[in-house]
Amino acid sequence: MTDIEPIHEFIFTDHALSEMARRQITENDVKAVLAKPEQTEMVREGRAVYQSRLEMGEPPKTYLLRVFVDIDPSPPYVVTVYRTSKIEKYWR
Repeated sequence: MTDIEPIHEFIFTDHALSEMARRQITENDVKAVLAKPEQTEMVREGRAVYQSRLEMGEPPKTYLLRVFVDIDPSPPYVVTVYRTSKIEKYWR
């Protein structure tokens, strides 16, 4: 995983907000991952994925929350967000 700086100021795209609502992911969850990611990776020039394991749902289950960010603009744009139970697939 690449060493990418934490993000504290950013803008949600409309797509990210609609996907977060559909997937029941809160802005606070996204902020927590961007501020203190467990892992980061460049997926292409100018776009990074920030990811962390989080307990979500009832009963709580561990998921990997993946946040895709266009890091070149200032402030960066959160492009999309999703969670997955297939942690081992994406964990490096």
